[in-house]
Amino acid sequence: QVQLVESGGGSVQAGGSLRLSCAASGTIFSIEHMGWYRQAPGMQRDLVATISRDNITNYSDSVKGRFTISRDNDKHTVSLEMHSLKPEDTATYYCKAERVWAIQESGRDLWGQGTQVTVSS
Repeated sequence: QVQLVESGGGSVQAGGSLRLSCAASGTIFSIEHMGWYRQAPGMQRDLVATISRDNITNYSDSVKGRFTISRDNDKHTVSLEMHSLKPEDTATYYCKAERVWAIQESGRDLWGQGTQVTVSS
């Protein structure tokens, strides 16, 4: 099975930085989009940032200018550099891979299990 494994979450003070990483494992041929979504307690899951295979990026207005998404197509990884973190950034962050083509997958979308980010004031 293709698995998405996230890492890098933790607790920081407001104004601090974190780097999240997500690696897709398996015999993978291609992944169209990779991205990060977040969900705070009692809230819906919202887009943070996405990046296409040809490095076209899309950011939510709330993180634009503070977060940077990047990917490595050869390693099938995606990262999110987060700077100037605010308490309202506190959430569980989920990695998503869209249209995964692999021995085990034929165009499905996959989610990671999530990693917690807590920003204190």
